[in-house]
Amino acid sequence: MNALGNLLLVGAGGFLGSIARYGVTLALGAPADGAFPTATFIVNAVGSAAIGFLLGMSLDGPMASPAARLFLITGVLGGFTTFSAFGVETFMLLRRGDTGLAALYVVGTVLSSLAAVWLGFRGAQG
Repeated sequence: MNALGNLLLVGAGGFLGSIARYGVTLALGAPADGAFPTATFIVNAVGSAAIGFLLGMSLDGPMASPAARLFLITGVLGGFTTFSAFGVETFMLLRRGDTGLAALYVVGTVLSSLAAVWLGFRGAQG
């Protein structure tokens, strides 16, 4: 596939992933001032598990197609997960003086995302 085709795959996937992320935020509600950012936390954990699973499927597996990886991993799941929202929400917690909650959010997000990638990868490997 050519560069334009790759860009379109990533863009189409990102569009779908971003809409899905927004849907989760609508379903769970945006965090109130000082509240734990549940929607972003869940999106990043679920997205990380899905990325791990698809990564496991793509390494010499049934989804070895570069186009499928671009669409699903870079596009859909790149648009679904959100590091920028994670940064903003952490900053807002710190700005309000909620250092403990901010630390819990940072550590919990990093650990759960790493664990989710590992679990997804292991699930794909059988």
